[in-house]
Amino acid sequence: MTVRVAINGFGRIGRNVVRALYESGRRAEITVVAINELADAAGMAHLLKYDTSHGRFAWEVRQERESTFCW
Repeated sequence: MTVRVAINGFGRIGRNVVRALYESGRRAEITVVAINELADAAGMAHLLKYDTSHGRFAWEVRQERESTFCW
């Protein structure tokens, strides 16, 4: 059974939650279904992909629609 998670805020902690999920290899068990954030999808995708503290996100990050981005 997959656990569905929503993230409230995509600042440093929200981005680190996504990064930890992917690096742990538990993506089959936990799915991020929503992110509540005021920033636009392009900005969130950029901040996830290029982190100044943790380096580049190893997985593909892309914007699909104006309000949606995927990794």
